Amino acid sequence: MLRRYQEFVGVLKGKDLSEHCISGEQVFAGKLLDVRRDLVRLPDGSQGVREYLRHPGAVLVVPLLEDGRVVLERQYRYPHGREFIELPAGKLEPGEAHLETAKRELLEETGYVAARWTRLGVIHTTVAYSDEAIELFVARDLEQRKARLDAGEFLEVLALPLAEALELVRAGRITDAKTVAALLWIGLWGAEV
Repeated sequence: MLRRYQEFVGVLKGKDLSEHCISGEQVFAGKLLDVRRDLVRLPDGSQGVREYLRHPGAVLVVPLLEDGRVVLERQYRYPHGREFIELPAGKLEPGEAHLETAKRELLEETGYVAARWTRLGVIHTTVAYSDEAIELFVARDLEQRKARLDAGEFLEVLALPLAEALELVRAGRITDAKTVAALLWIGLWGAEV
């Protein structure tokens, strides 16, 4: 399998497809997002404009209970005007390590702490217009404490068998991209990557 991947990557190598910044500007600086507009030199020498979001980075946690259930959250998301079922997640604070963010978010949102952590990998959620990268973790050996939601954060914690959560993905009931990716990852490869 690795050899086939290396051969595939070898086929892809060839032309330089990089784009190089000529000039850039900040269009908007918010509490979370930094909107940028850059003039770039394209691989053929022409110029183009790239508008994109700078994001501080984030983590997502797949909390697995001893009985095989996964801890999820139901939360209203304003941009879409509806509730979503998601795994616990949150953005990095300046200088905070990914695992520390994962531990903080798990406790704040669900009230759980975990004795055992496994890093799954990273996903890039919207590569065309954002540099957001989300590190995925599995949390095990959970102990229930008290949730510490941020001001203005409202959610309901629920626990479902992994098979049921995967069925909600298949049925289109769980559509949050980071949650879909993490659940499918666990469903396909397991949590001991």
